[in-house]
Amino acid sequence: MILPFKSRSVGMATKKSAKQKVTFSILAPTARNVQLVGDFSGWEQHPVDLKKLKNGEWKATLPLSEGKYEYRYLVDGHWRDDPNCSMRVPNSFGSQNCVLIVP
Repeated sequence: MILPFKSRSVGMATKKSAKQKVTFSILAPTARNVQLVGDFSGWEQHPVDLKKLKNGEWKATLPLSEGKYEYRYLVDGHWRDDPNCSMRVPNSFGSQNCVLIVP
């Protein structure tokens, strides 16, 4: 699940270069490994490892500039959608990518 993100500008940066902290999370209590992949990480080239919490939720917070991002989760090597993301676009593999808009 993706939680509402908290944003804040970095220093006196202009809006174009300001990054916002975006928290990604997914509930996967039995998973051994969860990674976030997307166009912001070069997909599988630089996956982001999520940290497991005691309640079975996995989380990571990333600094992202404004824009539109596509992403998915890899849970124990299996592609998973973000169940709380309602915006999706088709991908070239016959499934869909989740979409996040950072204002």
